[in-house]
Amino acid sequence: MDVQTMHTSPAALRRYNVMLLLVAGLGGLLYGVDVGIIAGALPYLEATSGLNAGQISIIVAAVLLGSVIATLFAGLLADLMGRKPLMIISGVLFVTSIPMIALSHGYTPLLLGRLLQGISAGFIGVVVPLYLAECLTPQSRGRGTAIFQWLLTLGIAVSAAIAMYFSIRVAAVAKLHNPAELFAFKDMAWRSIFWTTLLPGLLFVIGSFFLAESPRWLFKKGRHAAARVALLKSRRSDQADIELAEMQAVAQAEKSKTAQANGTPTKRESLLHRRYVLPFILACIILACNQATGINSIIAYNATILIQAGLSDVQAHWGYLIFTTLNFLMTIAGVLLVDRIGRKKLLSIGSAGIIVSLACTALLFQHAQRHRRDCAAALSAMITPHQSLTLSFNSAMAAKLLHRANAGGRTGLAHPVTLTVIYSYGDFNSATNAVRSDSSGAKPIHIARSGSIPANGVIAFFSNPFASLSAARKAPLKIDHAWITPIPSEFMGDLTAFTLLMFIAFYAAGPGVCVWLALSELMPTRIRSSGMSIALLINQSVSTIIAAVFLPTVGKYGYATVFFVFAGCTVIYFLTATFLLPETKNKTLEEIATIFSGTRPSLRETTSEHVRPEGHK
Repeated sequence: MDVQTMHTSPAALRRYNVMLLLVAGLGGLLYGVDVGIIAGALPYLEATSGLNAGQISIIVAAVLLGSVIATLFAGLLADLMGRKPLMIISGVLFVTSIPMIALSHGYTPLLLGRLLQGISAGFIGVVVPLYLAECLTPQSRGRGTAIFQWLLTLGIAVSAAIAMYFSIRVAAVAKLHNPAELFAFKDMAWRSIFWTTLLPGLLFVIGSFFLAESPRWLFKKGRHAAARVALLKSRRSDQADIELAEMQAVAQAEKSKTAQANGTPTKRESLLHRRYVLPFILACIILACNQATGINSIIAYNATILIQAGLSDVQAHWGYLIFTTLNFLMTIAGVLLVDRIGRKKLLSIGSAGIIVSLACTALLFQHAQRHRRDCAAALSAMITPHQSLTLSFNSAMAAKLLHRANAGGRTGLAHPVTLTVIYSYGDFNSATNAVRSDSSGAKPIHIARSGSIPANGVIAFFSNPFASLSAARKAPLKIDHAWITPIPSEFMGDLTAFTLLMFIAFYAAGPGVCVWLALSELMPTRIRSSGMSIALLINQSVSTIIAAVFLPTVGKYGYATVFFVFAGCTVIYFLTATFLLPETKNKTLEEIATIFSGTRPSLRETTSEHVRPEGHK
């Protein structure tokens, strides 16, 4: 009784809820670090590790592979051992991966360390939103889960800031013109980049030990007294009693329905039972459409897109800095709004804004791409007997290629142009980055088999499950398209940058925040962990497919087509959020479950007035 009284005191509630949000936020930070850390370390890793291109590509992809593997089993493990132990395990895996990577002197330990990071990310992506949804009060669940996304974006930004710091240091050492010292510093730089991420991992593990287990998981396991104690850590006693009674009412209602349908109250319902299908499908659609907005590709290729739109290299990188900063700031806005205006309205407004901004971006590119020309035949004549191609692209080369393609000056060589080459070895398609004809000192375009086809069967399967890797290793180089495109004016580049800033603002404040809530809130307790795993796996699969086809599709059809497709997918997102998604603001998880089952706990009608934010009367 003394323990319960202590836990229900206002000071104890505030302390515990703050700690709960901090620890969960650290989980989001780790997830963001897992995603973003390799980008800054990669240039120095390539320069000093002695690994070939195939091995480097596997190192980069290892996090994705580990995350997919972990996502498959995260729900099952969360149900078997509990949410808290899996959070601790995910943190320990992350902490273990850091010294494995930073102290590695060879391919195998580096690969294993990156796989562990991916497994950690997969577990965190499922269990932390799941834990938050089941532990936070209805009034703070939206804000609390949104903090996970906010610190996820912070993790990516922190990774970029750390990489920028070391790039400045590397540039200073390079001025000394001492190759041995530069090599040693680059080797130290990529190791140090990974070491800097150890502290948040340790804090996440330590903090997880001080958290209570999920009350919903405890109740599901029949430990009702322990579930009440867990509820009392973050709620007043009257709130805890109401939610516990709702859990009992929902459990009893499900048991009665199961008994009537199957003749026995003990038979376990499957994930595909009719009362679970709708919330499960809704979550899957939202998770898939969230990636189909093109968010990951637009972030990854932001600078390239802006260069193609008409900005200079420096302007494009400044644009990317503003883009990522706005992403972080608008996520804060989403955190503040999600519990005030609700998930449904925020998703509807966000997805509508994304549609408008993507359509505007597509129209801007469509105007510029009307005058592009395909010089594939001219470029094919330059392929070497070794089935490779090296080309220095400048104004003279652009004029030469256009002349060979009988295109004359129709591209308007009075202005700079870009060249994008789409090529293939067998069934594996690739594309070069767009190269400007006025870019002095730019590296030549180099196409070779070693950097164009997957290094092994695993990566080949994720790249194209229907392609033959053995055939690609012998196939000739084929230039599918070589698009020479006039660069739009700087004004058009500024307009494109503005529409992309609109895109990230609407995404960050709406879908970026609400997607984790949709993942964790919609599904009933019976299927929440396994359903979240499947939905997140669909999310990652869509992300992987888009990443694999983005550059080839851009090269073949242009940015306008790609942005129109993204906008079309977001229309599905908008319609789902506006007309099918129920509002879950200020509702307990049990109330949300009754929306889809057609029942409601009888006590809610008489006691809902008691469930209010702390401090309200």
